[in-house]
Amino acid sequence: MTRNQLRHIGRMRGTTMIEVLVTLVILAFGLLGVAALQGKMQLGTIESYQRAQAVVLLEDMGARIQSNRASAAAYVLNTPAGTGDGQPGDCSTLAAGTPRDICEWSNALKGAAELKAGAKVGAMVGARGCIDQVQAPDATKGVCRPGIYQVTVTWQGVHKTVASALTCATGLYGDDSYRRAIAVHVTIGLPACS
Repeated sequence: MTRNQLRHIGRMRGTTMIEVLVTLVILAFGLLGVAALQGKMQLGTIESYQRAQAVVLLEDMGARIQSNRASAAAYVLNTPAGTGDGQPGDCSTLAAGTPRDICEWSNALKGAAELKAGAKVGAMVGARGCIDQVQAPDATKGVCRPGIYQVTVTWQGVHKTVASALTCATGLYGDDSYRRAIAVHVTIGLPACS
């Protein structure tokens, strides 16, 4: 090999090394982007899982009120049930009906459905529930207005968003932009009314 050929080979090796370094830098930035995307997807998964649990708890209390129509007004709560309330951990000592339903719902909000190493982990973070009367029933002849109750479930989200317009558990999560809330109206009709 001549001297010129050896210099040419040496320059090619240096050029190849620079190309490899540039490729590694580009690959590193791409992998950082993928890691950031993975983190965002994990947060989205947690939020959707918590919302699904909230829907189950919301439907549970709605069904309890529907099945105990005569005592629907007794379900109205002055303070939120769930995290931080005074409901007992064992509801079996309470009479069947409204008191037991509220106690069991409170325990479900606290995550009693699933235990891990003795800790309740079966619900959302800081779950609370409210039941408000939106419209009182009126069985007066010619009026026949059904009772309407709003059942709300709130929990603490993992990132900030627009604060919910629902008032259940307002101020109990620090910054209200972390508070998530969903609600449903339960209507108790008056079939005997005319």
